[in-house]
Amino acid sequence: MFLPAFLDNGAFIAFLRSHPLFAIGLMLIVGYLLARAAGAIRLPEITGFILAGMFMGTGGLAILGKGAAEDLAVITEVALGIIALTIGGELRLAKLRRVYRSVGWITAGQFIMTFGVVAAALLLLAVPMPFALLLGAIATTTSPAAVIAIVQATRARGPFVDHLNGTVALGDAVSIAVFGVILAMVPAMLGDASRASVLVWRSLADLGISLALGAVIGYLIYATTRRQSNPGEVMILTLGFLFLSTALAVSLRFSPLLMNMAAGATIANLSAGNTRIFRTLEPLTPPVYALFFVIAGTKLNPGLLFGPEVLVLGAAFVAARWFGKYFGSYLGARIGRSDPVIRNWIGVGLFAQAGVALGLVLLLQAASELGQIGPSAGLPAALSSDMVRTATNVVLLSIFVNEISGPPIAKFAISRALNLEE
Repeated sequence: MFLPAFLDNGAFIAFLRSHPLFAIGLMLIVGYLLARAAGAIRLPEITGFILAGMFMGTGGLAILGKGAAEDLAVITEVALGIIALTIGGELRLAKLRRVYRSVGWITAGQFIMTFGVVAAALLLLAVPMPFALLLGAIATTTSPAAVIAIVQATRARGPFVDHLNGTVALGDAVSIAVFGVILAMVPAMLGDASRASVLVWRSLADLGISLALGAVIGYLIYATTRRQSNPGEVMILTLGFLFLSTALAVSLRFSPLLMNMAAGATIANLSAGNTRIFRTLEPLTPPVYALFFVIAGTKLNPGLLFGPEVLVLGAAFVAARWFGKYFGSYLGARIGRSDPVIRNWIGVGLFAQAGVALGLVLLLQAASELGQIGPSAGLPAALSSDMVRTATNVVLLSIFVNEISGPPIAKFAISRALNLEE
């Protein structure tokens, strides 16, 4: 008699909706089914995972309770840690020496043009200078998770993939650094230069510490695993240090992305044999990446993103970003004398946008809550609150568009470039 009554009053369903294991199981199963459906119409699996999240999130059928979504935040941190470590592992000096000139020019070209075009477009639409510059910095980011997932799924190799991975890694590192400096300079833009100088130096110090701590973590992973022959033991030690690194970065308000990228780059450059460390993590990536993209999809609520102001600013943001990514990369590749295949297609592979951009928006919200953007910085409270909310929705709209359209476009660009390289 207990079970039917328990079911009748809805307590059982409410319990399931709030239980993280129920959420994880449902995300994996629904994500798998929609990923297969996406594959059947020649879309990347990522698209299916994101649609699964939208379907189950508050913007869809609200199958997942709010408590469950909050409990799963640690999965996002784990996924970003693995992604950052993996993409840092692509920064091998031996490999970069062959392409450093062209990767450097491509990174500079796409960053400068994307930042400049997006900021200028938003200024023309009467967005205040500080927010236009911050959104310009956010626009320069590319989703490393999408790029890595597509490269792994297609088993793509070659000069184009080397250039793409290098550009994504260096570009996101520069984006995070520039965003932090601009955020620290907001008081100066609003008339408080003395306070801004302290914040700028603090921001630069945080970036330097993130890279230094990442290098130490990378060395510790190398030192503790170099004599281990058992892949399981290598995986245990690597994940242990990776989790400690991510937790340390989050708790101290450093950049977990930069810290783990530095760890990955350190591991890759200490020994050519350290590729085995990254290979031990490969069996974990399918479920972790699936959950990462499903969780990202739950945060996208189309109903909140299509107000008139957000639509206008979001359309300008997306269009200007695409323009800057493609033509900036093209110009940089021409200056760097890259192969025509790389020159014509690498910009198309940089459209996807997700985790890094979302992380920077959260930093913007935190800065507003801490008073770095607000009355204490010289900006009226109402304007600060409204602009932070608008900026957040503009970036979420961009993520919505670019995470649906970006992966299939990137997959097409990679396939096309590889066919032309053969």
